[in-house]
Amino acid sequence: MKNENLKNQIIKLAKNNLPEIIEWRRHIHSNPELSFKEYKTTDYIEFNLRKLGVTKIEKITETGLVALIEGKNPNSVVRALRADIDALPITEINTVDYKSSCDGIMHACGHDAHTASLLGTAAILMALKDQLIGSVKLIFQPAEEKMPGGASTMIKNGVLSNPSVKNMLGHHVYPFLKAGQLGFKKGMYMASCDEIYIEVKGKGGHAALPEKNIDTVLVASQVVVSLQQIVSRRASPKDPTVLSIGKFIANGATNVIPSSVFLEGTFRAMNEKWRAEALDLIHEITQNICKAYGAEAEVKIVKGYPYLENHPELTDEIRTLAEEFVGKENVVDLEIWMGAEDFSYYTHEVPACFYRFGTSSPSGDFNLPVHTANFNIDENALQTSAGFMAYTILAN
Repeated sequence: MKNENLKNQIIKLAKNNLPEIIEWRRHIHSNPELSFKEYKTTDYIEFNLRKLGVTKIEKITETGLVALIEGKNPNSVVRALRADIDALPITEINTVDYKSSCDGIMHACGHDAHTASLLGTAAILMALKDQLIGSVKLIFQPAEEKMPGGASTMIKNGVLSNPSVKNMLGHHVYPFLKAGQLGFKKGMYMASCDEIYIEVKGKGGHAALPEKNIDTVLVASQVVVSLQQIVSRRASPKDPTVLSIGKFIANGATNVIPSSVFLEGTFRAMNEKWRAEALDLIHEITQNICKAYGAEAEVKIVKGYPYLENHPELTDEIRTLAEEFVGKENVVDLEIWMGAEDFSYYTHEVPACFYRFGTSSPSGDFNLPVHTANFNIDENALQTSAGFMAYTILAN
C-alpha cells in the first residue's frame, strides 16, 4: 500500500498524542457552554492551536473560529475539517473526575470529543507539515444544537471562502460502534428538521357542561391524530418522514376545560419538495380541524436545517481511506438517520462527507445514546478520530 509508511507515522503520532487529546477533551467536558455562548471554549481552542504552532486563526463569529494550515503549494487545493463545540442543557449524572462543573449544562452529544479530535488532527498535521499538499481549514463551529445553527452563520460570514474550500469533512461520535470503527453512508444520510408550534383556541369552562364550551383538549387531540395521516397517507415510501408531537399542554383541571391548548413537535424529511408540501399540509389540516369544531388555531413553523447529503464520489474516496487506515473489517455501512445535523448546510455548498466514529468499548461499555445525562465515551476512540482525519488530508 503506497500510504503504508504515512499511515504508520500518523498512528504513532496519534498514539503518542492521545494523553494530551484526552486532556483537551476532559477540560472541554468539565467546562461546557451552551450554543452561541462558547466564549471560553473558543479561547481554549485558540490557545492550544497557537501552542501547536498554528498562527493563521480568525474569528468568524463571536464564538466560532477557523484556523488555516498551509503546506506545499498552499493555493493548489483547500480542504476543510469541522468540529462543533457547543454543549446541551442537560444535568450530568456521571461521577467521573471531569464531570461538568456547570449545573444544567453537559457535553452529552460528544462535541467535546469532536473538538479535542480536531485539535489532535491539527497536532499531527503540524508534525507532518512537510507532507501536506495544499491547505487545510480547521473549522471550530458553535451552536450545532440550536437553530438556526452555527454552520449557517459561519457560511454567511465566509468560512468557505478566502481561500475557497474544495471539499470538507465532519465527524460525530457513535456509541453504537466500537472505538476504532468508522461508519459511512453516501448520498442522503440525515433528515431536515423543522419545529412545530400550535395553539388551539376555544371556549373554556366547566367540564360538566361541555355543550357550553369549545373543547380545546378534544380538538387538539384530533389535530395530533390527524397530523399523523401526513406520514401514513401522504408521504411516499421513497421519502422517509417523521412527524412527532412531543409536548401537549392543556392547563385545565379535572373539572375545567382550558381556553387554549399548546402543541409542540418536530417534522423530519429527506426530500425538500416534499418537505415544503408537508409543512403546508400541517397548516391546512390544523386549521380545517379547528374550524370544523368551532375553534381557532395559530400555527407557527420554525424552519430548521436542510437534509444532509454526503457527496457520493467524495464519500467513496474517504471510505477507501478508512479501509486503509483501520482495516475493512472496521468500516461499517450506516443506515439513513432521521436525526438532524447542521453540517447539512455545508453539504449544500461544497462536496462534503459526514461520517461516524465509534465510541463504545470492546467490552460494551459507553454504549448509551447521545443526549442522555450519563453519556460518555471510550477515550481510546480519540486516537482513531484524530488520526483518521489527518490521514484523509495527507494521503489524498
